[in-house]
Amino acid sequence: MYAALLRGINVGGSKKVPMAELRALMERLGHGAVRTHLQSGQAVFAAGHGDEESLAAELTEAIEKHFGFSVDVIVRDHAYLAAVADACPFPAGELQGKELHVTYFSAPVTAERFAEIDQAAHLPEEFRLGDRALYLYVPAGLGQSRLAAVLSRPRITKGLIATTRNWNTVMKLVELTAGEE
Repeated sequence: MYAALLRGINVGGSKKVPMAELRALMERLGHGAVRTHLQSGQAVFAAGHGDEESLAAELTEAIEKHFGFSVDVIVRDHAYLAAVADACPFPAGELQGKELHVTYFSAPVTAERFAEIDQAAHLPEEFRLGDRALYLYVPAGLGQSRLAAVLSRPRITKGLIATTRNWNTVMKLVELTAGEE
């Protein structure tokens, strides 16, 4: 089981992707057990072919062909999603979902990419790096976060697809992909 994370859809602007159409599109690609979660761009599915990168490329191409615009897609399997959740360096059980987020990256990231950021200047907000992921603690929520704005600057994310999910969604994706391995 996999989760497809679509970046920047259904959040205003012109990239509207109805979830029913996305599910039908994914089924036409041959995927099974397709389900979507919320309207903000995540789907879970079973795939009998490909790996994360080829599945993401296939879905990216199909979305562009069907909807007429490009959408960045990251695909991750259940084992990865569960490992990211398990490795959280913050006390997730003690926090509200809006306080903790994970940014998933399309490729590994190193601390050097974030070296220019003065973490102490942003306290109590904090971030930590993980496996193709960044954990972000923002006590006032993402919308109020100065650190989140710094972390999303193009020079920081250059060459990567990066998409962020709150902790509730992180855990729901682990749950939804746990069904069939």
